[in-house]
Amino acid sequence: MNRERAAALGREPHGSTDDPDLLDFSANTNPEVPAGVERVYRAAFETARTYPPEPPGAFRAAAADFVDCESEHVVPTPGGLAAIRTAIALAVDPGDTALLPAPSFGEYAREVRLRDGEPSFVDAESILDADPRGHALAVVCTPNNPTGTGYDRESLLAFAERCRAADTVLLVDEAFLGFTDRESLAGTDGVVVARALTKLFGLPGIRAGFAVATGELGAALRGARRAWNVSAPALATGEYCLRQPAFVRETRNRVRRERERLRNALGDRYDVTPSDAPFLLVDVGDRDVDRVVERARKRGVAVRDARTFRGLGSHVRVAVRRPAENDRLLAALGVGDEEDGEIEDGDEADAGTGDGDGGEAGDV
Repeated sequence: MNRERAAALGREPHGSTDDPDLLDFSANTNPEVPAGVERVYRAAFETARTYPPEPPGAFRAAAADFVDCESEHVVPTPGGLAAIRTAIALAVDPGDTALLPAPSFGEYAREVRLRDGEPSFVDAESILDADPRGHALAVVCTPNNPTGTGYDRESLLAFAERCRAADTVLLVDEAFLGFTDRESLAGTDGVVVARALTKLFGLPGIRAGFAVATGELGAALRGARRAWNVSAPALATGEYCLRQPAFVRETRNRVRRERERLRNALGDRYDVTPSDAPFLLVDVGDRDVDRVVERARKRGVAVRDARTFRGLGSHVRVAVRRPAENDRLLAALGVGDEEDGEIEDGDEADAGTGDGDGGEAGDV
């Protein structure tokens, strides 16, 4: 892959805003972090003065316990995207095709193209019914971003079996699975599972995650991993977070409760997709998406223009945050207003053009 081709592929816009005056519902990270995590991070300073253990056994053990697999099958990575990139690089050769869900996380297609492979898109709702034969790779995001679809475990296992029979690597992105009570596919033969601390633990800047794979696939992932590829503070913070079951349980309960409340409230005005994730996909119908996004911004809230996901032309995506914050989201989207989604006087002149170009972006 030459530099010109890599530059031409570029990057699609991602969720999140760096405007401190906006309440961010465009990204899907947990607004809460485990109690004591800052202390652990600061205490890791001394360990940062020496090379981390190689391989990082304590982190691998915590990750293995978290997803219920063998620790030797865990491959630490600097974030979930690093796990995804490594898996795709190992599976896809020039000219290969990859079975990808759409709409979903846009980096899957980008990484396939960086390998001179060709994406083959399938409706995300029916990805498990697709035929993996002839493809080097198949990808499933569960729950899917941005639809929030959580796939049945038995259906996932059946698809994994068909992928093994077809000699197709199955990459399962479980970035949001920690928000649910569903079991991980970690440790399933022929499957690479990608996980991260980004979403569930609210720490995207830590850049800590891991892949899980068995057999020859696992050996290849371990061989491709660079020594000391995750910093000592990230390893210490990650190990601590992965051993906080009470925090995980409380987060799941809050998200489940608030997601249902938001969906019911938003459903009075918009078409809202059922979700198992810490976000909701909202169809704004014949309203102008740019105006919906801009109106929310003027009310102090950033929502995600979901037109950057393949196949979505009238949608925004909103995170599920804490109760008082969620109330602000409802107000920003006009829930409870007498006017049915009409833009306020003066908004039209200032309405932004948005970043939706029919692309495929998601969150890292």
